[in-house]
Amino acid sequence: MKLYNIKNIEKFCSVIDSCEGNVTMLNEKGDRLNLKSKLSQFVALSSVLGAEEKPISEMEVLVDNPKDTMKLVEFALCA
Repeated sequence: MKLYNIKNIEKFCSVIDSCEGNVTMLNEKGDRLNLKSKLSQFVALSSVLGAEEKPISEMEVLVDNPKDTMKLVEFALCA
C-alpha cells in the first residue's frame, strides 16, 4: 500500500509500533526495511526525510497482518 503526505512522523512511528505483524517499507531501489525495528525506522525515515523534517510525500509499505493494514488506513485517513 502507498501512503501519502505523512506529516506527523511521531504518530506514524507509534502506529507502526502498535502493529502486530511486520511492516516493511519498500524504497525506490527495491530495498525492504522492517519498520518494526527502531534502527530500521531511523534508517528508513532518514532516507525519506533527508536532513529536513518535512512531510513524507509518498511511502510504500507492505504489511503481514490485515489488522495492521486497517491501522495504517485509519492513520492515513485521520492524518
